[in-house]
Formats: sequence, structure tokens, C-alpha cells
Amino acid sequence: MKPEVTTDFQTGQAEIFKNPFLERLTKTDPISNIIVYGLVNAILVYIAIGVIGLSVWAFLGLFVFGLFFWTFAEYMLHRFVFHWVTEAKWSQRFHFIMHGAHHHYPTDKERLLMPPVPGIILASLLFGMFYVVFWMIGYSNLVYGFFPGFFIGYLMYSFVHRATHVMRPPKRFRDLWHHHSLHHYKYPNKAFGVSNTFWDRVFGTMPPKKEKKKA
Repeated sequence: MKPEVTTDFQTGQAEIFKNPFLERLTKTDPISNIIVYGLVNAILVYIAIGVIGLSVWAFLGLFVFGLFFWTFAEYMLHRFVFHWVTEAKWSQRFHFIMHGAHHHYPTDKERLLMPPVPGIILASLLFGMFYVVFWMIGYSNLVYGFFPGFFIGYLMYSFVHRATHVMRPPKRFRDLWHHHSLHHYKYPNKAFGVSNTFWDRVFGTMPPKKEKKKA
């Protein structure tokens, strides 16, 4: 039987690695992420417009497309990668590192954002994957307009995610905060969207309507 993501949770922090150096790399803070990821995005924008020569309008169109595509990737990654776990020990270990620790310790402030070192590695792999896709259709340079939008979409999602765990919900976004809380504490196999609920509605993974009324 396939193990399910738990709704049991604890305060404090998980220990992901025994090695102190590797353990440190699993933690971060908002300022570090803003500086590192902001610099990376600034470089990509410069390459797109200043080096590749994309027009501002072309860049903006690709940027918006990348931003929207992130919302889809956010849902698919959360549902099918972060929640993928089997009875195999290596699968459970992978799940714990990627997402399980967060479900066990949802208030661990140092692990609510992707740390810069693994974040840059993953971003590089994704950039390479998208570069190949654009190259296959004959427009490899367009990835420099698309990827900043995708990356900014991720950053917006990550800071919204952090806010849902450490801040009281703003009145306008109360339903979004409640949506993510239901995912953590009651319906781990529903409510996979964090920055939005659009794809949950499309793919039928919204929590029961009665829960919205309780919000």
C-alpha cells in the first residue's frame, strides 16, 4: 500500500542530514533568498535584453508566459513530485528531504524557502531543460525571456507559502491561507495550489465546499 503524507505535525525542526555542513545548506532566510535569486534574475534579464537583443515587448510577453506556466508547474510538482512516495526506503528518504520534513514541521521558519545552494542547482537544471525545449523548436534564445518569468513565479509562490505559515492572513487573501492550511492539517491529498487555487479547480482537487464556509 502506498504511504500517504501525514497530517501529524510537530514544532521545532527536523534533522535532514547528520553532517552539520549539509544540514546548514537546508536552511535559509528571506534576505539571503532575495539577494541571491534577485541577482540571478537580474543577470538573466540583462542577457535577454542587453546581450540577446530581445525587444522589451517580446521579453514581457515571454515573461508573462513563464509566470503563468509556473502556476501549472507549481501544482504538478507539489502533487506528483513532492507527494510522490512509495514503500521503498529511498523513495521515503527522497520524499522526506523534498517535502515530508515540511509536513512534519510546518512551522520551521528556516525551511519555508528553498535554500540558495540547492535552489541554484535546481534552477540550472530547469533552465537547461527549457533551453533544450526552445532549441528543439528553433528559438533557443527565447528561454532568456521565459525563464525569468518562471523564476519570478517561483519566488512569488515561495514567499506566499512562507507567509501562510508565519503571518496572519490578510483579509483579502484569507481563503488562500485557509486553502493551504487544509492541505497541511486535514487534506494532504487535496489543495496542492499555494499561490492560487486555479489548478485545483481545473483538476478537481479542491477541499470540500463545507470547509470554505468554516473559514
